Amino acid sequence: MKVLVIEDEEKTAAYLRTGLQEHGFEVQVATDGIRGAEIALGEGADLVILDVMLPGKDGWSIVSEIRGAGLQTPVLFLTARDGVPDRVRGLELGADDYLVKPFAFSELLARVRSLARRAAPRQDALRIADLVIDPLQRRVTRASKDIDLTPKEYLLLLQFARSPGEILSRKFLAEQVWDIRFESDTNIVEVHVRRLRAKIDDPFVRKLIHTVRGVGYVFEER
Repeated sequence: MKVLVIEDEEKTAAYLRTGLQEHGFEVQVATDGIRGAEIALGEGADLVILDVMLPGKDGWSIVSEIRGAGLQTPVLFLTARDGVPDRVRGLELGADDYLVKPFAFSELLARVRSLARRAAPRQDALRIADLVIDPLQRRVTRASKDIDLTPKEYLLLLQFARSPGEILSRKFLAEQVWDIRFESDTNIVEVHVRRLRAKIDDPFVRKLIHTVRGVGYVFEER
């Protein structure tokens, strides 16, 4: 899911980008209202998080334009304006939720996920052998046993499960999961693959993650 963050405070924008990416969201940031509105109305997003007070164009205007264009994109106001009239105005303009700064990231994440569930069409579970991934609930089971994964382990598993039987290079995985340029001297991919194997392969007879020496990995039942 692509989240558009419209926030002019750099530290807050960076905090939101990092936190949401860690939990599997694709994040684009706009630091002024004009650019934010252009993205929301042009390139589009699955969900918008925005402040009220922004350079160029305020959040009230952006929400009005989004709804005026007939878009039903979920919108979450994240702002220091905590007055009841401000909250009422935001919701009446068409925002779906309103969260006041300072905020707890856990609460923001819960609200984002709630909006995402309402907006997203039902996603079918991914099944490889006896491994089942439910993208909507972010639940992973193997042989009907729940498997607890970290956010990065979950994203890595999704990359594998969406390309069964295909060889995925370390470079590809580093770029897709960590959004970093792959360097040959980093072992971040190997470390996380090893941790993932310990959870979804080691306790079971049939293995799913296989190393293609010198190239990468392939995900399939053997």
